[in-house]
Amino acid sequence: MAVYAQKSSIQDVAVSIKGLSFKYFGSDSYALHNINMEIKKGEFIGIVGPAGAGKTTLCYAITGLIPNDILGDFEGSVTINGFDTLSHPVYELSKNYGFVFDNPEYQFSQATVEEEVAVGLENRGVDPDLMPEIIRSSLKKVKLEGTEKRSPFELSGGQQQRLAIASMLALKPSILILDEPTSYLDPQGKEEVYSTLKELNEEGMTIILVDQEVELMAPMVSKIAIMYKGSIVDYGTPAQVFSNIKSTIELGLRIPQATELVVKLGKNAENGNIPLDVDGAVKFVDSYIKRGGN
Repeated sequence: MAVYAQKSSIQDVAVSIKGLSFKYFGSDSYALHNINMEIKKGEFIGIVGPAGAGKTTLCYAITGLIPNDILGDFEGSVTINGFDTLSHPVYELSKNYGFVFDNPEYQFSQATVEEEVAVGLENRGVDPDLMPEIIRSSLKKVKLEGTEKRSPFELSGGQQQRLAIASMLALKPSILILDEPTSYLDPQGKEEVYSTLKELNEEGMTIILVDQEVELMAPMVSKIAIMYKGSIVDYGTPAQVFSNIKSTIELGLRIPQATELVVKLGKNAENGNIPLDVDGAVKFVDSYIKRGGN
C-alpha cells in the first residue's frame, strides 16, 4: 500500500511523528516501528487496524505518556503543537490535548455531571467564578444541557461518552484524541458521538480518532491511517486508502458497506472514485446501470 506524504509549514502542524519506534519495557518486539506521520491543524484523522496493531500505543506516544510515564525503548521524535514529548512533561503537554478513553466510566469520579466537568477545571486552578459558564458551554457543545444535576452513571452510553468529551472541552484543548470511544455503545450512541465529533471538527478542532466504525468514519474524516503490526501501512484520504480494497481486506479490516459494492460488482476503483456512504453508493450504482454493467 502507498503512504501519502504531506508537506506543511510548522505553524500548520498539530502533530509531527518522525521515525517513531517503541518497545515496551521487558518486551522482545516493537509495538511501534518507524512511524512517520503528520497531522495538520483542523484535520480529522481516523486510525484503524486489527487488534494488536499498535493504535493505542500510538495514542500514548502522541500524548507524551510514552516515553514520560510508560517505560520502554523509544526512538524518533513526536511533537504536539510544537512541543517535543521527550523534553516536556505530560502535565505541560496535556494543555494541548484532551484524551478520551474507550469506556467513559473509567474517567468518572464525581456525583453529578456538572461536578464531573468541574474537576478538571479545579485541577487546573480555574477561577471558581468562571466555572459555571465554562461548564454550561461545554455541556451545550455536546448537547447535554439539563443533565447538570444527574449522576454520570444514570446517563446512556452515548451520553456518558459525550460527557467525557465535554470534560475535555472545558479545558480548551486544540486537539482531541479518542481511543475507540464507541466500543461499548449501541448504534444510536455511536451516531451521537460521531455527530458531536463532526461539529467540533467543523469548528476547527483537530481530532484523532481510533475506531473500527468505518461506516461512520469514512465519509467524515480528512484522512485515514491503517496500522498493522506496529506500522502505518497506508495513510491518505478515505478514497485513496479504500481504493486498495483487496489489500485492506487481506489485512483483516472492514471496509464501508457502500464500498463493498465495488467488490461485489467486480469493479476496480479508479482514481479513488469509490462510494464511501449511501449517497455515493446510489450514484455509483446509477452510473453502473447506465453503463450497462460495465
